[in-house]
Amino acid sequence: MGMRDLGYSMIEHDNSLRSRRAMLKNGLVLAGALSVPSAVSAANRLTGRDLQPMSQPPLPRRSVAATPTSPRVVRPELMRKAMAALNRAGSHGVRRDRMAIVDFAASSSEPRLHLIDLASGRSTSLLVTHGSGSDPAHTGWLQRFSNREGSNASSEGAFLTSDYYVGKHGRSQRLIGLDSTNCNALDRAIVVHSAWYANRDMIATRGMLGRSQGCFAVGERDLDTVFAKLGPDRLIFAAKA
Repeated sequence: MGMRDLGYSMIEHDNSLRSRRAMLKNGLVLAGALSVPSAVSAANRLTGRDLQPMSQPPLPRRSVAATPTSPRVVRPELMRKAMAALNRAGSHGVRRDRMAIVDFAASSSEPRLHLIDLASGRSTSLLVTHGSGSDPAHTGWLQRFSNREGSNASSEGAFLTSDYYVGKHGRSQRLIGLDSTNCNALDRAIVVHSAWYANRDMIATRGMLGRSQGCFAVGERDLDTVFAKLGPDRLIFAAKA
């Protein structure tokens, strides 16, 4: 055999070794995959455990707000006053499972109507108006309260929610004033109702809500939420201090 033939023979032998090694490697991989088909398919299949909801991540720490209220949290002092009012209202048959707190220390551009589930501690916060007599210059901030008929002002104190009716503002709920500061609420027709000037888009166009005649007017899309989460025989506590 000549040198050229010997060279070709060595090259063919080397290629043959590489081919056998590749076939052996591929065969081992294939055999491994075929021996555990359930493991391969399980890797791409969601289980019931995978579909469980994630736990609530911790909330970020908040810095101290410049305003005296928050869309999610009732001021501690206001909460104490509201709970004291709830305790005083026991003789009026008020239900103690849920209540509403209106923080009139906040601007009308802020969600200051807090619907609170006292059993779970959860709350929903919505926009709500104040009366034109409480803010004559229409600044967006309540300046004063009044219980006088014809004042068009908001009143402070504890209100007991009463029956529903349909009036000039559509679906509405009557309120009974339980304090000397709001005892004329029924005669003044101070109620909960919805209004276009309480809709959220007023904030974008005017920077504040419109004003009512002393009623707790909420956005047209929010009325169902208020009625569902509050209902009759429950307390609304409104204050500024």
